[in-house]
Amino acid sequence: MAKLKIRPLDDRVVVQPEEAEETTAGGIVLPDSAQEKPQRGTVVAVGPGKLLDNGNRGTLSVAVGDVVIYGKYGGSDLEVDGSEVKILRESDILAKVLA
Repeated sequence: MAKLKIRPLDDRVVVQPEEAEETTAGGIVLPDSAQEKPQRGTVVAVGPGKLLDNGNRGTLSVAVGDVVIYGKYGGSDLEVDGSEVKILRESDILAKVLA
């Protein structure tokens, strides 16, 4: 993926969702309306971290390139440079997928 021209603020993370499954395990082709939204994607940009009460920035536990699982209805969908992305708060990310 080309470098995005977007930089999230605070503890926000930009995720490139995986493509939705177009066929079932049995080979049945699903129409767009029946496809489930993916809840997994790759982190493509991270913010600097949440500003803490003491003036320091908290560190994020995800980095660019990490594959993450996020809540079904979390974040905001957005189109940036022709790509569909999702902007989430770090707290909306449920898990990091280990290789």
